[in-house]
Amino acid sequence: MKTPLILGLILLGMSFSNAQENINELLAAGIDDAKRFTTDYIAPASDGLAYGINTGWFNNAKAPKRFGFEISIVGNASFIKDEKKSFQLNVADYENIRFPDNSPSKTVATALGENDPDITVIVTYDDPIFGNQEVELTLPTGIGSENVDIIPTAFVQASFSPFKGTQVKGRFFPKVNTEDVELSTYGFGIQQEFTSWLPAEKVFPVAISGLIAYTRLDASYDFTDSGVIAGSDQKVETEVKTLLFQLIAGTKFKIVNFYAGLGYITGDSTTDLLGNYTVTDGVLFSQTITDPFSVERDISGVRGTLGANLKLGFFGLNLDYSLGEFDSASLGINFSF
Repeated sequence: MKTPLILGLILLGMSFSNAQENINELLAAGIDDAKRFTTDYIAPASDGLAYGINTGWFNNAKAPKRFGFEISIVGNASFIKDEKKSFQLNVADYENIRFPDNSPSKTVATALGENDPDITVIVTYDDPIFGNQEVELTLPTGIGSENVDIIPTAFVQASFSPFKGTQVKGRFFPKVNTEDVELSTYGFGIQQEFTSWLPAEKVFPVAISGLIAYTRLDASYDFTDSGVIAGSDQKVETEVKTLLFQLIAGTKFKIVNFYAGLGYITGDSTTDLLGNYTVTDGVLFSQTITDPFSVERDISGVRGTLGANLKLGFFGLNLDYSLGEFDSASLGINFSF
């Protein structure tokens, strides 16, 4: 497995690198079984990545002055909870997979966990000459085997205030394009301070704002040259699209401010296993499968945030912590003009 993960680097696709050695057996077990296992295996990683790319959108409840501009460098870390590291594999849900000891179910690693010791299953496939044949397969472990317990993300973020109380925001991460990995992520949003509409807003001690933000991540991992299975154009493509709805309240002091937020994240992710795969069924026979399957997942959840902001002239620093399905911490360095 290739680590560390950059920006949670194609976390969903990279999880497939743990399963590459067994991809022939997984596909030989049948597309339905392979898709069912993959769905449960990557689901927590998909959710964690969605939460990660939505962290750090705000650092204050009060809007800057009209025509004010701010640029920030934001680093986030989403923490992986123990319950996200495993799932229950029930053999009754599969057509051609069973455990060697005939257990009805076992707890196995997700893409965020680790199988220690290794867990194996028996895969049954149909040989055109010899009939049903069996092969033992070691289930893929996750990033827990690399002692990774966080999903990191980072952005360059900018905001501009065209009207009183309004901030238009945009964020991006510089595009990653290596020999086998491509990643791009961006987002845009709008934050409105509702208290700026009050007649006596200057003497009101607390600012209250609302934020709506859209974030998208596109990533691909090309493993054609790995040689683990014959074929061509073999890659995993992941797309994550999310919306964040956030209510924010905070103090309005000159130097140090505190803020709190209650937000709702909704969106979806799609992970496609693409390319041509020559799957061996027995010794003499094989078949080529093109674009084997796609895994889609809806994402939603509530998150609460507490934070503090220090502002010294044009320089600012903020730190906050969010509680939700994935707890996360965010640190921002801000420059206001």
